[in-house]
Amino acid sequence: MTQSAWAATKTKDNYLSAKYHSLVGRRGKKRALIAVGHKILIMAYHILKTGIPYKELGNDYLNRRKEGKIVKNHVKRLQDLGYTVELKKAAA
Repeated sequence: MTQSAWAATKTKDNYLSAKYHSLVGRRGKKRALIAVGHKILIMAYHILKTGIPYKELGNDYLNRRKEGKIVKNHVKRLQDLGYTVELKKAAA
């Protein structure tokens, strides 16, 4: 599993690579690698159980999922530094 996890983390623009890089800072390389291997096992189990093919979530999935928390933390940090913050969503 660690070999497949290592290969998955080396590819670009996918969920498993993003998950690895988000964990590496907090848990270290080896533990993050084992966590990605565990994610692969969970994915394989659900694919075999349900028969639904794997859908790639993308490398920005974690950021989209935690968008509110990320914005709130950055706003709080800026306010602690003495800035007034007004949020306005940018046009895409």
